[in-house]
Amino acid sequence: MAEYHLTTPISEEEARRLRVGDIVYVSGEHVYTARDEAHQRALELYEKGEKPPVEFEGSVVYHVGPVARQIDGKWQIVSAGPTTSIRMELFEAEFLRKYKPRIIIGKGGMGPKTLEALKEVGAVYCSFTGGCGALAARGLKEVRAYEWRDLGMPEALWVITAENFGPLLVTMDSHGNSLHDEMDRKVASVRSEVYAKIGISE
Repeated sequence: MAEYHLTTPISEEEARRLRVGDIVYVSGEHVYTARDEAHQRALELYEKGEKPPVEFEGSVVYHVGPVARQIDGKWQIVSAGPTTSIRMELFEAEFLRKYKPRIIIGKGGMGPKTLEALKEVGAVYCSFTGGCGALAARGLKEVRAYEWRDLGMPEALWVITAENFGPLLVTMDSHGNSLHDEMDRKVASVRSEVYAKIGISE
């Protein structure tokens, strides 16, 4: 396990260096929030040959519906606890292939389609602890833009400058490793042993 401090835009080489179990802190201007509707809109724009208002390649995409407030006309993130990422499994593989972000952040992990796309593109999935929205907000220093407002605050595309945003745990890497799959296998193994001891068949 290693610790990395990365600055956006993040290169494919930097992303491929990361392995499951590594800890990452992110700084830089290419940090964006995107949930279901933002992913869908970005992909629709791509199909139309149109560009989104940000450059996703080399970026960090955070699955979060932030809570924000305006102070003296400027937006500030108050809380930014991660959304359950499996909701984005429908879109993430295609999004990765078309836009090439290097770090996806959320909670709970993602599925096999996303894992395959991470391998192809050279990107990783990082987990941020749920329930720590105020801690996350401390690393999201400045809101530079609030795009796609018609989607509503949680679903909009927030453009953020981060400073040592983390700790982020790499749980899916570009080498086909998934901590989530590993844990599922361990749980299944232990469950089988327990069931056998108490005489229950699966």
